[in-house]
Amino acid sequence: MNGGGPIPATARTPRARWVEAGLTALARGGPDAVRIEALATELGVTKGGFYGYFDGRNALLDEMLDEWERRCTHEVLQHVEAAGGDPATRIRRAGQLTFSEDVHQIDLAVRAWARHDEAVADRLRRIDTERMDFLRTMFSSFVSDPDEVEARSILAFTLAIGRHFIAFDHPGRTRTETVQLAGEYLLRNPGDRPAEA
Repeated sequence: MNGGGPIPATARTPRARWVEAGLTALARGGPDAVRIEALATELGVTKGGFYGYFDGRNALLDEMLDEWERRCTHEVLQHVEAAGGDPATRIRRAGQLTFSEDVHQIDLAVRAWARHDEAVADRLRRIDTERMDFLRTMFSSFVSDPDEVEARSILAFTLAIGRHFIAFDHPGRTRTETVQLAGEYLLRNPGDRPAEA
């Protein structure tokens, strides 16, 4: 008995927690790992609460992609713009924010998913184009050759995504140091020359 007072309402699991749990499952096992019952178990709730927010699994998957896009692109570019700095600093900051380890794992999972789902591939293409446009704008502020701007942009983007897959030895340096060295090389002003040995 509760003394005759009203029975307290059970707090619903916030919508954002379902989306976050879905993104975690996606990063761990791809879109097939995003299962409502498994997410409910992980959240410690019944799956009935899910349907108070979403029409079904596809609605959750769409919101997960919206969150990935917001977190990995729009928020990053807003933060980079607000923080300011020279173009090289902005590129570094965008890379650090976009490809932090937790976000990078989600990004890689979306890329794997896009290989099997045309709608996801279309969204990824649009987001990658937005990211590349940012790099082109930054590099073109200190590199005059359009071909070099394009080359630096694609190399910087490829390095950010592909560093996860690099498995060879790096004599005298850690993998992280080597990736940073490559990134700094791409950010050099064309007029800067390395010091003579």
